Amino acid sequence: MLDYSSIKPRKRIIVDGEPYEVLDAHVFRKQQRKPVNQTKLKNMITGKVVERSFHQSETVEEADIDKKNIQYLYNKPARGAQAEREWWFCDPNDPSDRFEIGESVIGETANWMKENMEVEGLVFDDAIIGVTVPIKMEFEVTEAPPNIKGNTASGGDKKVTLETGAVIVTPMFVETGDVIEVNTETGTYVKRVE
Repeated sequence: MLDYSSIKPRKRIIVDGEPYEVLDAHVFRKQQRKPVNQTKLKNMITGKVVERSFHQSETVEEADIDKKNIQYLYNKPARGAQAEREWWFCDPNDPSDRFEIGESVIGETANWMKENMEVEGLVFDDAIIGVTVPIKMEFEVTEAPPNIKGNTASGGDKKVTLETGAVIVTPMFVETGDVIEVNTETGTYVKRVE
């Protein structure tokens, strides 16, 4: 159990029976009142972000999130207007043990997953509720606009497309075919790999 002041960013807690990740927390006191921890929480199942205050007398249970190595295989496009894309995975030790994870669970991580790579599945109550990839990864640039002399007045950045389909902003010198390192938490360019 965590008391109100121990609820800090990056902690995972149980609220109303569901796991939440603490995005932001600020303990403050209004005049003569008791301290309050004002938090911003992200539901790890639905992705919905909510704000909630925890008072001095409240405690919350820390979420028991297990991690499991899984291998990303491929994805299928959505069929129909209401359908989600299908993301298929398997157990790295048993490729015949295949299972699907919905697009709503994958979220932004989809931008950084390469076929046949191992990722970490976040498990809560025997169900995978999220997928994480390494913070820094290398990607090949598949599309980059050409450099035009004199167009650095706008800051010297351009948008390029990576092998996974993700679009990020990079410096002007990055070309098609280059391999670059990307921070997958922020979606930002780190460096060009030689």
